[in-house]
Amino acid sequence: MLGVMSEKTTALVTGANKGIGYEIAAALGTLGWSVGVGARDERRGADAVAKLRAAGADAFVVPLDVTDDGSVADAARLVEERAGRLDVLVNNAGTAAGWPDAPTSMDLDTVRRVVETNVFGAIRVTNAMLPLLRRSAHPRVVNQSSHVGSLTLQTAPGADFGGISGGYAPTKTYLNAVTVQYAKELAGTGILVNNACPGYVATDLNGFSGTSTPAQGAAIAVRLATLPDDGPTGGLFDDEGVVPW
Repeated sequence: MLGVMSEKTTALVTGANKGIGYEIAAALGTLGWSVGVGARDERRGADAVAKLRAAGADAFVVPLDVTDDGSVADAARLVEERAGRLDVLVNNAGTAAGWPDAPTSMDLDTVRRVVETNVFGAIRVTNAMLPLLRRSAHPRVVNQSSHVGSLTLQTAPGADFGGISGGYAPTKTYLNAVTVQYAKELAGTGILVNNACPGYVATDLNGFSGTSTPAQGAAIAVRLATLPDDGPTGGLFDDEGVVPW
C-alpha cells in the first residue's frame, strides 16, 4: 500500500548502524532529513537509531540484509509505508576479505561472499528502491567505492595500497563499472548515480588501522547525496574531486 508522501527528504543508508554508514546517517540527519538506518542486525540498528534520535535526528530502523532478496523487498515496503518515496539511497554496506589477499591463494567462497555484498547487494537494493526513487523530485544514489577500485591508481608507478587485494579491491572496480551503466540507463530521469571514495578510514574492515575518522570518510557520500539537479552522474569522487577510473 502506498504510504503518505512525506514532506521531509527521506534517505536510506545501508550498513548504517556503525562506522562510515552511521556517520553518513548522522550527517544527513543534521540536515533535517528523515533517515532510514539499514542494518542486518535489527537490535544494533535500533541502538543506532536511538543514538541518532538522542542527537535530534529523525531516524528509523530498516532491517536489511543486502544479500537477501526477501529482506530487501521488505525494506522497500517499509520505506514506502513510512514515506511514500525515497529521495536518496546510499549503498554503504560492505565487507572485506583478508588483507593482503593474493589471487593465487584466494578462497573462492570468500570471494563470492564479498562480491555478493559489495556488488550484488548494491544492485539488489538499488533495483528494489528505484520505483520509490522515481517518485522523488531530486533522486540520488551514492555507492560506496574506494580508491583501491581505480585501475588507473592501482597501475600507477609506485602505487601502494597496502598489499595485493584479489578479493576486496576488484569488487570496487566492478561496482565502479556498474555505476557507469546505471548512469547511462538512467540518463534524463533526474536520478544521479555516483560513487564515493571515503579514503583510508579507521573501521572494523581494516582493523581500525585507517588514518581518518568515519565522520571524515562520510563527507564525500554526503556531498554526493546533496548534489544539485545539474550535478554530475556516473562519476567517482573523493574529497578533492574526480578520481580516475
